[in-house]
Amino acid sequence: MDEFKNVKKQFPIFSNFPGLIYLDSTATSLKPWSVIDELSKYYSNYSANIYRGVYRISEKATEEFEKTRQIVAQFLKAKTSDEIVFTRNTTESLNLVAYTLGRQIVGEGDEIVTTVMEHHSNFVPWQQLAFENGAVFKVIDVDDRGYLACHFDGTTIPNIISKRTKVLALTYVSNVLGTINPVKQIILQARKINPDIIVVVDAAQAVPHLDVNVAELGCDFLAFSSHKMLGPTGVGVLWGRLNLLEKMFPFMFGGEMIVDVSIAKTTFKRPPHKFEAGTPAIGEIIAFKEAIKFLQAIGLEKIRHHEKILALRCFDTLKKEFGEKIKLYGPNNFDDRGGVVAFNFGDYHSHDVASILDEENIAVRAGHHCAMPLHKRLDANSSVRASFYIYNNENDIDLLVKGLRKVEKILKNK
Repeated sequence: MDEFKNVKKQFPIFSNFPGLIYLDSTATSLKPWSVIDELSKYYSNYSANIYRGVYRISEKATEEFEKTRQIVAQFLKAKTSDEIVFTRNTTESLNLVAYTLGRQIVGEGDEIVTTVMEHHSNFVPWQQLAFENGAVFKVIDVDDRGYLACHFDGTTIPNIISKRTKVLALTYVSNVLGTINPVKQIILQARKINPDIIVVVDAAQAVPHLDVNVAELGCDFLAFSSHKMLGPTGVGVLWGRLNLLEKMFPFMFGGEMIVDVSIAKTTFKRPPHKFEAGTPAIGEIIAFKEAIKFLQAIGLEKIRHHEKILALRCFDTLKKEFGEKIKLYGPNNFDDRGGVVAFNFGDYHSHDVASILDEENIAVRAGHHCAMPLHKRLDANSSVRASFYIYNNENDIDLLVKGLRKVEKILKNK
């Protein structure tokens, strides 16, 4: 914990809002000075469009932009930076795959498999594609412990994945349960049944916290967002196997993804530029590399350990303090879950709980967290979610407990 003692000083929001207890990093993380300064530097010193200019500040912007692409590729252990496509967010990255490759390979009678614990952005695009193309949409359930209700051991999986399964879309880490899925093992078992299956991983809750190696995972596509890992909003990443990106048609058409246009035909650039039509979030993408450097300077292994300790302490403290009044979701084994603790408190609505906690300057998420199918499976209309990151400490948990006591005091007689 000592290594994280002074981290808050590097985040200006804590100086401007000294009493803030921020427990919503799963939705979006806070930004350190290094990221904010880099963004300001772009707008102050070389605010020009990329690729298009032969003047110095444009060339500088292009250089810094492409430097981020290289750093992201190295961060993921990708073979080449050409496999890194910049989008607006994880949602756009996942939709890009569904709208392009998905519509190329999925036909009537084919199967698409996903899980009930998915964020809507890795559920709805595949559901709608199945409806549109007449495919069979299959959903893997969760068990009562918060794990996928399929062990992927070669005995239960054949009922879910078959030779007709074209796409397997799954989350690396659940944004509600915190469950860290054994993605590598799942992919190995799935490919034994269907070597040609396309595997799409939503890693929005994994990349900010775990060491992700796309070469070792064995997936075909992996998506995540800058804003969940200390970077600016408006920046998403899609990593894809280069041979697949080359086969896919563009997601959008316009400037900067063109080689030649005539009345007769249009020729597109190679990946990744084929998928980056129009002016991107240049300054935000340039600043994103500073977020990666910040995380690497601390070390993802240390970050994971820090969050694990906090989430476990939060889980145990809530159980101890409130007993049967609190309903906690997700695995009890914290080797298998990230720094997320979702719960319901008595019969109080999650929005009421969050509103009262806000009066104590405690920021938590309330609602279904863009995971309605999972909440229906859990028989919960919504939940409260506390999530931890590098700027949290044990005192935040103590204040959360104190805030929940106030919730009970205010709401118990209403």
